[in-house]
Amino acid sequence: MHCAVVDIGTNSTRLLLAEVDDGRVGEVLERRTEITRLGAGVDADGRLSDEAMQRVYSVLDEYRKLIERHGADRAVAVLTSAVRDAANGEEFARAVRERWGLEPHVLSGDEEAGLTFLGATSERDPVDRTATLVIDIGGGSTEFVIGTGRDMTFHVSNQAGVVRQTERHLHSDPPTPDEQNALAQDVRAILARGVPEEWRRDVQHAIAVAGTATSMASIAQSLEPYDPDKVEGYVLSDSKCQEILSRLAGLTLAERRNVAGLHPDRAPTIVAGAIILLETLALFGLHQVEVSEHDILRGAAIGLD
Repeated sequence: MHCAVVDIGTNSTRLLLAEVDDGRVGEVLERRTEITRLGAGVDADGRLSDEAMQRVYSVLDEYRKLIERHGADRAVAVLTSAVRDAANGEEFARAVRERWGLEPHVLSGDEEAGLTFLGATSERDPVDRTATLVIDIGGGSTEFVIGTGRDMTFHVSNQAGVVRQTERHLHSDPPTPDEQNALAQDVRAILARGVPEEWRRDVQHAIAVAGTATSMASIAQSLEPYDPDKVEGYVLSDSKCQEILSRLAGLTLAERRNVAGLHPDRAPTIVAGAIILLETLALFGLHQVEVSEHDILRGAAIGLD
């Protein structure tokens, strides 16, 4: 069965077109990512702006052509933090269904966590009982999901995302040390409130999905062009993350756009993302993280009806 999943997030709009059979993703026909910044301004205004929605609409026009070209048996859209939080989120979801024929799923925190964990662990041995943390750093929030095998046992949605934190704290170009410290302190407090001590102690392994982590793995390898096969399974140490952060934070936005391995559209938010990733590793007492391309897109392809 051909399945199309569009993930409309706070910072990006992504497409997965793949063969799905018997609960497994087979051949990937298309995988696309566009930075659309749907959540820009939502933290302050409480609404999706017309400009932000139009950016998503333009991308959906292109994705619809790809879906029609391949002939999808099922086409769904998952909508997360920005749409959940916005006063006009329901109106936006209705437009996604009526204009592009995508069945919209405005995911609750529970649903988002479950699909993210399913996607990240879908290729792992289901009998492996290693307590695993899945980290999904998004534009508006950062999701932590802990489980063993394919079973989720704990999750929390932390209101600290790369767009949200950048807008709150990083106002200079390049960001000042004081701004970075303020962002780190804010994130540290938010994350600590979200995860009880007993859950932090249990975690033995971490998998990071989504744009911040995959960008950091790409930067670490200076990938030009981006190569998902080299990103999948790449292990980032906390010292390498700190090295990359120090380098990026010392550059202007224009300079960051030219960093090898970093998509130019992620340059405005990558400093905040790197700080969130480092604060997460510190919170759980971890010194490395496995990066994965398998995320909520894959989870939705095999887990949503």
